[in-house]
Amino acid sequence: MGYWQFIDRVYNTTFSLFFFIIAILMVHIAIKGYKANNRYGGYSTIACGVLFLFFGYYNSIIGYFPFPYNGFFVWWIGMILFVNFVFSLVIRKIVRKMEEEKLNLNNSNVKKLKKSVLRKYIKMMTKENPYKEKISLKMEYIRKSFHLLGLLIALAYFGFFFIPPLTELVNNNVILLIKDIEWSYNLLWGDINDFPYTEGDFQAVIDITLFALIGALALAIISDLIRVLWGAEYSFFNFLTRPILRNKEKNAAGPQIHLISGIILSYMFYIMGLVHILAVFAGISIACISDAAAAIIGRKFGSHKVKCIGGEIKSVEGFIAGVGSAYLTALICVGPIYALIAAFIFFLLDYFPTVIADNILNPILITIGIQIFVILLELPIGWQ
Repeated sequence: MGYWQFIDRVYNTTFSLFFFIIAILMVHIAIKGYKANNRYGGYSTIACGVLFLFFGYYNSIIGYFPFPYNGFFVWWIGMILFVNFVFSLVIRKIVRKMEEEKLNLNNSNVKKLKKSVLRKYIKMMTKENPYKEKISLKMEYIRKSFHLLGLLIALAYFGFFFIPPLTELVNNNVILLIKDIEWSYNLLWGDINDFPYTEGDFQAVIDITLFALIGALALAIISDLIRVLWGAEYSFFNFLTRPILRNKEKNAAGPQIHLISGIILSYMFYIMGLVHILAVFAGISIACISDAAAAIIGRKFGSHKVKCIGGEIKSVEGFIAGVGSAYLTALICVGPIYALIAAFIFFLLDYFPTVIADNILNPILITIGIQIFVILLELPIGWQ
């Protein structure tokens, strides 16, 4: 085994260990949630833990990325850990100062600290329970806006009209960069001639799209673990989004973790050759758009209430918005026949009770459902 083959294995093993460690922490958190009577959050967190075990196993056997992209990803994880731990240490230092103020009311830094953005944030997160049974409509808008960010994956893979896929642009620019710094690249990552992609390489589009998805998961999950294990005030993600936490997220993974995990698995089905890419993007788009539409329209205009199976109260207006947007979204991706199937699956997941978050299930089950009917009906998918 050569030196760079050894380095490749080290990076790939580290990458797999990241998933396995996260999976173990997810199980630990799920147990805490279940003991705190948060069954929904506990089961959903367990589901994420199972997915992370699968992700780690897949990477250890097959591998997500060729070298040096697996190394790039390990460094990305390191940077996220560094930023989050520094933020947590700064918060801890300010918390201690605030505790000292209670013992020394004449502290000269009191007025100065009161003007601190971080101090105001800590007071907001600690003066009362940051987890709410019901959040304001404004906070609901903020929560669902994160769902819509999932649509960026379409730009990454397909591009937009005259704009090529963003991942193709990334790959081409990375190649230009490493050519400009060839000596440094050869020193850090090996022979430039062994770089796995060429300009315009479609395999790079597939792989870098997955890189972006797992990179977003790493960015979100490290901050979320800190929220659950150390406290909401220590989470950098919470600092950026402010109080939009629900009771379902206490001692449980957040909705952004659910959604990204489900999207990654459905995209992996495509990589493994199990589903059509348009089925994947129909599932992803519905998970991002229709869930947000149902929640916001239901909150703002829902006057006709309906009791779902399991007892949860929703609105007819929310159902219409969710199912209607699911059909229209899928119509663009897979055509009118398969769009009906996708909308029906969305309705079932929204109306019938599940112990696992629909943010996990929507992208997975809608993708699988469409693909099953593609096989059964043997009709063209999309607008072919």
